[in-house]
Amino acid sequence: MVFLLCLLAGCSICWFNTVCFVLCIQNFPASRALALSLTVAFNGVSAALYTLAGNAIDPSSDDIYLLLNALVPLITSIVALLPILRQPSLDPLSPDGVRRDSIIFLILNFIAIFTGVYLLLFSSTSSNSTEASLLLGGALLLLMFPLCIPGVVYARDWFHHTIHSSFHLQGSGFILVDVDDLELHKELLTRELSNHENGDGGVAIQKSPREKEGCCETIVGKDRLIMLGEEHPASLLVRRLDFWLYYIAYFCGGTIGLVYSNNLGQIAQSLGQSKHTTTLLTMYSAFSFFGRLLSAAPDYLRVKMYFARTAWLTIALVPTPIAFFLLAISGSALALKIGTALVGLSSGFIFAAAVSITSELFGPNSIGVNHNILITNIPLGSLIYGLVAAIVYDSNASSVGLNIITDSVVCMGRKCYFLTFVWWGCLSVLGLGSSLLLFLRTRHAYDLFERNRISTQLY
Repeated sequence: MVFLLCLLAGCSICWFNTVCFVLCIQNFPASRALALSLTVAFNGVSAALYTLAGNAIDPSSDDIYLLLNALVPLITSIVALLPILRQPSLDPLSPDGVRRDSIIFLILNFIAIFTGVYLLLFSSTSSNSTEASLLLGGALLLLMFPLCIPGVVYARDWFHHTIHSSFHLQGSGFILVDVDDLELHKELLTRELSNHENGDGGVAIQKSPREKEGCCETIVGKDRLIMLGEEHPASLLVRRLDFWLYYIAYFCGGTIGLVYSNNLGQIAQSLGQSKHTTTLLTMYSAFSFFGRLLSAAPDYLRVKMYFARTAWLTIALVPTPIAFFLLAISGSALALKIGTALVGLSSGFIFAAAVSITSELFGPNSIGVNHNILITNIPLGSLIYGLVAAIVYDSNASSVGLNIITDSVVCMGRKCYFLTFVWWGCLSVLGLGSSLLLFLRTRHAYDLFERNRISTQLY
């Protein structure tokens, strides 16, 4: 029964995510990254929200979580079905419409940040059902507040003149490819490449054999992407080196963070921190939420600090190996909390940014199929990483002696997860290296697109 429930839940997650991603890309072509980051971000507060709801209904019952997981998604899906079926016509937005969307998304990000802070501070502090009910009511009000968007739209003029102008938002896309402008960018890119080929050849996509300087230059330059937004059917996608670098970066980054969260209760128990399990789960959920929101930061920082989105992915992977090596070195409560926060922040950023990266590198119209191919690494990684962790756990439980509690084998001490943390840390370093190589291979395409975007705005 548990296996069947997990199977159904896994299938429903894929379906929910795919529908949400496709709807965001279709309805917000100029603000995809911002819409996607918000959509994925609220997945990160589900644990804290369910904790509040469970404490409000019956703090002593664990079965209430199963009931909530059965009813809440069903009810919210029925409510969301109405606006999904009655979508407005997808006409191209005017410049004023793009600016309006950027204002709305900026406000929504502030609301989301406040919601995350609220859940982080109060979700695990309620001591009785009355207090938990009040806190749950506050959380629901914050979650319902974005429905007041019509009022926000009417107030946009005031906001634009007082606050929005200081951000210098040019549209709201980082370097996402607008489908309507794709042909124009193709034409500009073809013209630029032709000029380079007829000129001194200083910037060529593939260098001649005499210009190659070694193995690294070959790896970086061979068959790399020439432009962003080019559609890749599945048959072409799996033949791309860039895709497999991307796959490894996700497999050895975000997926490890997800497996860590799934084992967090057992990890806390082994380190003698069982009383902090709820706090740790809430902390992971909250920092994952903030990481998902941070994935939209490049869209607002583009004017002052420009990086390719694959560069931001590389930066986001840095905290993961730091966290696992810290956990391997120290088993203290402080190290466990810091490591959990770092893993949550890193994996949250990756989960949200990955959808935009897939759209940019392999085409927005193929996102539904291509991103589902990418996230096949999640069940694969969950199986492999979870199996290795279980083998290490059981072997150490046998060596230190068995503690039988309700017919379960319990391993206590740092050695229960020491090798697992080292293993995960080394793999996350591999993911970091793969992400860095992906950035080096795609930087040229991002730079070309940014230059073409600026040139189209000037003229």
